[in-house]
Amino acid sequence: MSEINYLAVGLAAFVVSTVWYSLLLSNTTTDRMNVPAWKKLGELVRSLVVAAVLASFVVQLDINDWRDAVQLGIVVWIGFPAMLFAGSVLWQLPPIPGKLAAIHAGDWLVKLLVMAVILSVWR
Repeated sequence: MSEINYLAVGLAAFVVSTVWYSLLLSNTTTDRMNVPAWKKLGELVRSLVVAAVLASFVVQLDINDWRDAVQLGIVVWIGFPAMLFAGSVLWQLPPIPGKLAAIHAGDWLVKLLVMAVILSVWR
């Protein structure tokens, strides 16, 4: 795993997420372009941590091609972000609108798929 450039993988996830939200939230009152720098940095750090953990899964499970990487990304998404986010949606008051919940869940799915594929092909 030492030859993996985690910064590149984290940046790829960060860029994918930025594009995802800019496309899907462009018609809402949320202005994603005016996000404070510290939040962007925090999101990049989160992406780096997820990339490192996902890289360990890729290595330990000996995932070498994009098909297996996609399966891993989906399984990890279902097991972690989707379930954690579902709990948040169930218990948050006031409730998160369904469309916004789907956008957030989709963001995590896309990020995990991109990271898993990059990490598996990089090996």
